[in-house]
Amino acid sequence: MASIASIRSLVMPMSQLPMYHSPTPHSPVPSSPTSDMPAPRFPSPPASIGWTRETTIRTLTIIFAFWLVTALVWPLTGAVVPWDSKNHFYPMLRYLGASLEAGEWPLWNPYHFSGYPSVADPQSLLFTPSMVLFGWLMPQASMQLFDIAVYAHFLPGALGIVGLFKRRGWHPAGAIVTVMIYILGGSASARLQHTGMIFSYGYFPLALFLLESSLGRRSYVRAVAFGVIASLMALGRDQVAYLFCLALIGSVVYQIATAQAPLAYLRSRIGLLAVMAATGGALLAVPALLTIQFLSDSNRPMIDFATAGMGSLPPQSLATAIFGNIFGSLNLTYDYWGPGPHTLPEGTWTDRAIDYLFIGTVPAMLILWHGIGGGRLLSREFRFFLFVGIGALIYALGYYTPVFELFYRYIPGVDLYRRPADATFMLNFAFAMAAGYLVHRFMAEGVPKRADVERNPASPLLVVLAVGLTAAAIINASRFAIAAGKLPEAMIQIGLGAFIAFIAAALIIAGRRPAMRVYACAALIAITGGDLILRNAASALNAEPRERYAVFEQLPSDQLRGLQVLTRELAARHAEGARPRVEILGLQGAWQNASMVLGLEDTLGYNPLRIADYERAVGPGENAADASLRQFPITFRNYRSRLASLLGLEYIVLDRPVEKMPSQFPHLPQARLIYGAGTMWIYKMPPRTPRAYLATRLVPVESERVLKEQGLPDLEHSDEALIDVADIKDLNNRYGLGDVSETQEPPSGKAIITRYRRNSVRIRVVTDKPAMLVLHDIYYPGWQVTVDGEEKPIRRANLLFRAVEVPAGRHMVEFRYEPLSLHNLATAAADLLEDKERAPR
Repeated sequence: MASIASIRSLVMPMSQLPMYHSPTPHSPVPSSPTSDMPAPRFPSPPASIGWTRETTIRTLTIIFAFWLVTALVWPLTGAVVPWDSKNHFYPMLRYLGASLEAGEWPLWNPYHFSGYPSVADPQSLLFTPSMVLFGWLMPQASMQLFDIAVYAHFLPGALGIVGLFKRRGWHPAGAIVTVMIYILGGSASARLQHTGMIFSYGYFPLALFLLESSLGRRSYVRAVAFGVIASLMALGRDQVAYLFCLALIGSVVYQIATAQAPLAYLRSRIGLLAVMAATGGALLAVPALLTIQFLSDSNRPMIDFATAGMGSLPPQSLATAIFGNIFGSLNLTYDYWGPGPHTLPEGTWTDRAIDYLFIGTVPAMLILWHGIGGGRLLSREFRFFLFVGIGALIYALGYYTPVFELFYRYIPGVDLYRRPADATFMLNFAFAMAAGYLVHRFMAEGVPKRADVERNPASPLLVVLAVGLTAAAIINASRFAIAAGKLPEAMIQIGLGAFIAFIAAALIIAGRRPAMRVYACAALIAITGGDLILRNAASALNAEPRERYAVFEQLPSDQLRGLQVLTRELAARHAEGARPRVEILGLQGAWQNASMVLGLEDTLGYNPLRIADYERAVGPGENAADASLRQFPITFRNYRSRLASLLGLEYIVLDRPVEKMPSQFPHLPQARLIYGAGTMWIYKMPPRTPRAYLATRLVPVESERVLKEQGLPDLEHSDEALIDVADIKDLNNRYGLGDVSETQEPPSGKAIITRYRRNSVRIRVVTDKPAMLVLHDIYYPGWQVTVDGEEKPIRRANLLFRAVEVPAGRHMVEFRYEPLSLHNLATAAADLLEDKERAPR
């Protein structure tokens, strides 16, 4: 952490310069067509006020030093960012790196839910250029390097914050405080596991700076740069990115609305806005279209209001913004007693990490005292960020306010997300900007003057509000603590916060004298940095020992032996020409998606997005760690079912003997235990249906009825396949359809897989009659097929799988996943337009 001396060396020169004071509402605001600031704005301060080139370099140096020190806390303590970071995103990176190392783009993932469209998944990292480069350079990057690479995405945002402060003439000390909170405050630290959201969050301040700068300078170069950075932010396609996109739109609207001549302002910048939209649209169109295509075929095309409401931020959680560990959020013993599913009568899907908002004791005190009680956050120069903060708070509170339902009903896109509390990322940014702005005002003017406060008729209400918020935090925290028998622990946290606040208040009061202000400010910055590092860096909310993710580095002996047995078995089956699948169920943590790293074709995985028909037919559930979430629908009642055979599911890996599995788990009478010890038990089923085979007889079924009511019918012959009745009319041959008396001799031939890669499968076919080649890989839009180099219509057979008609003779058939083809993109766009036309108006 930067020392007080280094901070003082930055602040001292600026304390000797004339400080900028905000104009009164009646003071003239000069405007120039070439000004860097869009009108009307407070006038840009002279270059001599703090933001010289030397001061900018010093500010960036201190910020980088803070980032580096905090980034190293995890590796120096032997910890890694846990949970989703290692269970989901790290395997995605390893799969990305392995694919690039093999000379392939990881458009399709055969190791995830029996086959998965990675190119359409916002969490696959495929459209995050920085991670693609990282995966290409370090395909087997360690978990610690991965964490640092993710953490580096705070740096663009830090650079943007410096730009925002510099443009406004706000004090560099305020920029330092803002960046500290931006990196380690609230959701930025508590939800560091949510890698994709961190990427979106990391680009927003820079995008906002480029947006303002472009409009202020009328710079087309900066307009293009904004389009690129905003696209990098939006490519995450998560709710954080969505909300920040709304904030950027809101910034444009705000600048137009507050201009002296709004129509003239808009007319003079319409070209810039068009360039921004064109740049962003060009970069976002394809990934957004692919994701929309996936959503329409996924298990969650939209989220209903009740489901989204369960992800609302409990209002009581706001107490953590002031007193970080008031609910035991940071306790390593995991004895959290704050708002949660077990303490709120209405229930909630949030947890202690989502509900954690701590921004540092000093910033919280400044916001309550100077910002609200002193009225400084109502200043015109801060008003946009005030609107952002209020909007984020209302959105995060979700169904605890009536406003969110209006958002849900009338703002397009809100119904795609299940957790309004994701807006706490934006709230943390607003808190950070507020704290930094108040440091700027403190350096310029000291503490709020009584005369200025009394001049504001709303001052009494503001003081009551500040005191009331503090009291509400203490009262609510005490209620939860009393109910949990944790009142002494809560009182300790309140006392600790009061002690730090007392010291900070003494420093601030001493700073009334300009000569002392620089020392007071340096001390406040140091206290803030230390407070955030000690509480939020490698805390119980964002760190676990790296040993808990040993599957990626060094397995326990029982699991290592089991994995060796499994890989030998699979190698032997591959040598025989078979491609059996594996189901890994009940093994904890990183095992859920370890198949991507280990190269195992798993029927399960860990992902909130799954192909809808696969979810309905197989019942994998969102994660593979909790065996009770594994469903066994009518089409997959047990591991002896027809669908299990079609999937080629031969190996079942459990965390315990099958006899000790939950009661709803089916028995395995045909399975043979090939390994069992500790937390790994491997069962082998009899050989299953081949991955590829030829069918000369088709059995018509209604797929929807099969999924809902009937279950999958048994096939009487090895050369039979199921075909949906709606597809019969498109077939070139009858294949025994329509005439029950017609007999079809099995084809004399074979289908041999000669090459199996991530995005393509090549099969050599020999048949003495026209047949349907069935490949038991998941059917999904974007897959194409050629027979002897000639493109043919791809069919859907056996409910979930790919197929193609082949004539008699010898042929080379190749299935290729080409989601970026014009045909697939046009089809996706047409389907989107058709869905919009069908939507109720």
